Amino acid sequence: MNKSKKTFSENSSKRVLNALIENSRMSSREIAKKVNLSTATVIKKINEMKKKGIIKGFTAKVDFEKLGYDFPALIEIRVSKGKLTEVENKIAKDKNVKAVYDITGQFDAAILADFKKRKELNDFLKKLQKIEFVERTEAKLILNKVKEE
Repeated sequence: MNKSKKTFSENSSKRVLNALIENSRMSSREIAKKVNLSTATVIKKINEMKKKGIIKGFTAKVDFEKLGYDFPALIEIRVSKGKLTEVENKIAKDKNVKAVYDITGQFDAAILADFKKRKELNDFLKKLQKIEFVERTEAKLILNKVKEE
């Protein structure tokens, strides 16, 4: 009996989470109606997921192209002497950088960044190449976004 209760709890948490993913501006009352739970239960589940780190925050989905960022890029970098974390943390502070990932293969990290002008991308690449321990970069312009969440 305990297992079925746990499964129901997990399923109801998933339903609450999916409702938030669909629209994080929905009130707890609206979510409760949508997932057929009480408002108090929804609030409890959201707080539990926050505490566990499942929900890290609430944010707006921004269309950066409409803000003039017409040059999205994927930039791979190779870093020497075990300084990957140090270099990634430095790069992550840049205003144009949306994400920094550790990757496998010929490169050590991948950077997703948006730029308003080709010159901004060019300047960013030159700045990257000057960072100590960055051995090599390879930039790819993103031509079309099929899916981005």
